Amino acid sequence: MNVLLVAVALAFAWSIGAHYTGACMGMPHALGAIDARRALMVMAPLALLGAALASHGVERTVALRLTDRRLHVAAEVVVVAVAFALTSIYNRLRIPTSTIQILVFSLLGTALATGAGVRWARVGVLAILWAAAPLCAFLLGLALTRLIDRLIDRLGGRLRGGRGGALAQAGQLTVRPLRAGAQAVDRSRRGHVLEPLGGMLVLVGAVASFAMGGNDVANATGPLVGARVLSPLLAGTLGGIALAVGVLSYGRPLLTRVAFEIVQVDRAMATVAQGVQGAVVLAAVAFGLFTSMNQALVGAMAGAGLARGRRTVELSTLTSILRGWLLGPAAGIGMAFVIAHLAIAAGASLS
Repeated sequence: MNVLLVAVALAFAWSIGAHYTGACMGMPHALGAIDARRALMVMAPLALLGAALASHGVERTVALRLTDRRLHVAAEVVVVAVAFALTSIYNRLRIPTSTIQILVFSLLGTALATGAGVRWARVGVLAILWAAAPLCAFLLGLALTRLIDRLIDRLGGRLRGGRGGALAQAGQLTVRPLRAGAQAVDRSRRGHVLEPLGGMLVLVGAVASFAMGGNDVANATGPLVGARVLSPLLAGTLGGIALAVGVLSYGRPLLTRVAFEIVQVDRAMATVAQGVQGAVVLAAVAFGLFTSMNQALVGAMAGAGLARGRRTVELSTLTSILRGWLLGPAAGIGMAFVIAHLAIAAGASLS
């Protein structure tokens, strides 16, 4: 059973690595700062480092702080298998969701079915964080985008030609895979002031990749720590390797989804959004908590978009992602509860 838990956990970590390529490196790739192959090559080792070095507090939260007592190894298999299955479905549908919320609610469903008990106060803290993180990211994205616009204007590379026709006059790029000449248009219309933001955008994407490792690997490896199969360090390191393999082997299909279809951005907006995402997630990880990479990014992008006008936000895509966030946790707790009960009825020992 221990071997099965390790195998399912590492498969889940692989899936998580693929799932978050768009959230970490989608915008640097979309805006021509880095090509897809190099984006994945930058992301993979940083995700591994984040998992190995920064995930231990979050792993302990998943392992020890959400239930009244440790789950049995077989029960942990149910938790990880359900979370893995649901995340794989979202990957297949190319819908960004929160693997963290799916994992936590899968854990709650299993704990309720096995009588392990739930520490609802701690779950409430996480719920408050999940609500506050995208709101904080939104406000920071709004404020910092306006600030960086003013700084660029003062340096002579005017990003907007006036309040009324700002986006049209600036030649705002809709964020799609850049074809030949697109980046040249971006340069000619914005001036050389924006050139350094290409390297800065890759840098904040790298920070987001490290943050993802520290924040999200515990979805897969926390149950390994909870079942006392592996130590936090070894679990984080093995999980980080699986994240990196997921990034490199199946990350390309999801690399562009978040950045390309939620909001129209330029390099200034993308740099702000990606930087805010990394800061918000790392702040949570520092306290042994975890929040959604996608929710933090979408909040920051929506704030950056509002700084340029509401028409920059693709509401239909945003609505589909919000629907995924609502259905994911509900599916997690329901599916885990049912499967755990079925396993008990079949004679399996989950407690």
